[in-house]
Amino acid sequence: MCWRTSESFLPLRLIVVVTLVLASVLVPAQASARSLVPPKPGIFWGVSDRGTTTEFNEFAEFTGKHPALLQTFHPWGNSVNAAYERWRETATRPILHIATTDDQTLTELITPQQIALGYGDEYLLQMNSFFAERGLLAYIRPLGEPNRCLNAWSAVNCDGSQKGGEHTPGWYKQAFRRIVAIVRGGQSLEGINLTLAEIGLPPLQRPKGPLPTELPEAPVSVIWSPLPGGSPRVKGNFPGNYWPGRRWVDWVGSDFYSEYPVWEDLNRFYAGKQWKGMPVAMTEWAVSGEDDPRWVKQVIAWTVRHPRVRMLVYYTGFGTGNPYDLTLYPRTANTLRQKIRRPSFLETAEYNASLYAPLPPKPRKK
Repeated sequence: MCWRTSESFLPLRLIVVVTLVLASVLVPAQASARSLVPPKPGIFWGVSDRGTTTEFNEFAEFTGKHPALLQTFHPWGNSVNAAYERWRETATRPILHIATTDDQTLTELITPQQIALGYGDEYLLQMNSFFAERGLLAYIRPLGEPNRCLNAWSAVNCDGSQKGGEHTPGWYKQAFRRIVAIVRGGQSLEGINLTLAEIGLPPLQRPKGPLPTELPEAPVSVIWSPLPGGSPRVKGNFPGNYWPGRRWVDWVGSDFYSEYPVWEDLNRFYAGKQWKGMPVAMTEWAVSGEDDPRWVKQVIAWTVRHPRVRMLVYYTGFGTGNPYDLTLYPRTANTLRQKIRRPSFLETAEYNASLYAPLPPKPRKK
């Protein structure tokens, strides 16, 4: 039994009570999950983070609509404390994208095989604890765009050859499953180890301290998000090659940019049999290179025509020195303002981060 709730208007205390009751009757190996889908026909409007609340506020004012979601991109092992305060200050619900490369040097920090075998469990336990202890509703997007050759966790080189070794589709899927199992939590130590063993993975590891006896249930919803076609578009690099299975996914998502408007791929992705019926997120979309209001009209029209699309996140549409900055494309910006005015594009997510307490101040060094 795997329970999923839509975005309902239940009081938070009631949600917590329901969570605890259901957790008490679930078989340990069957972790619960939320989908956190907005009420029909709502579509969450969102934007990607560039690290400042000022730019976020400028984007909200410029587009005329406050984003309900703020997507933050973080390298493996990075603290989310600063991002948490931005989520609070912007009154958004977070989407946390987890990458395996340093965001400055692009050095690979951990491989998919290493994640699958438990070498990154300390970080995953930290993520479970962070969201569970606060009861912070959030979306977790591990290792997005696995079929983009420039990403370290991809299984394919840009010449179309397979990387092999620690970077295969199989290791990616096992890494994804381990991330989800641990960050979701909601199991005893014995339960999580049984879950991992069931999919052929070693038990929970923690070199820096004792293992927890219980993993609290984190109120997170998991997004799996490949490119709709693949870069490059070669055998072995299509979305289905990286599909970890329904048990580990709450949303399917994809990225779509004006520079690569391959609608055939996007339509094929939406209709994928493996994820039939699941909510769909446009986890990144943006105009770049040239002013293209027509493309924005097409994306919005496509979104409205496809009722499973319930999340639309614009990619860093603000900030100087950014090719996706909407101020560079005035006709595009004007069209976007008009299209997102409709009430179905939601500017608030219930139980967003503004309702949660700030982090305690760090103790002063003596």
